[in-house]
Amino acid sequence: MTTTRRDAVRQALAGRDGFRSAQDIYADLRADGSKIGLTTVYRALQALSDAGEVDVLRTDDGEAVYRACRSDEHHHHLVCRDCGRTVEVAGPAVETWADAIAAEHGFVEITHTVEVFGTCGGCVAARS
Repeated sequence: MTTTRRDAVRQALAGRDGFRSAQDIYADLRADGSKIGLTTVYRALQALSDAGEVDVLRTDDGEAVYRACRSDEHHHHLVCRDCGRTVEVAGPAVETWADAIAAEHGFVEITHTVEVFGTCGGCVAARS
């Protein structure tokens, strides 16, 4: 895959607040005249994720959604089930637990992803 196509996917995510599906990114690129294919979008997203440039989130229904990473540090996400608002959070207790459980079972080179889903204060207030 050429860097140009990866840059196109990176640009499609830039300046967006929420997480977006690969299909949404693909549709936006095509609407802007790009000849990029959906498989190439998925490959670019995987490469950007591997490089730490893109956050990947699994929704409640198992779909992977993506957004430009806002932090160079390892982090986790709080996600509102209603509006999709996402907050990046540090999780030192999670890091300690992951390292300990991996060592206990003889695992090395571990990675992990943690998303905590709930309802944000704005959505709770809007319900009232």
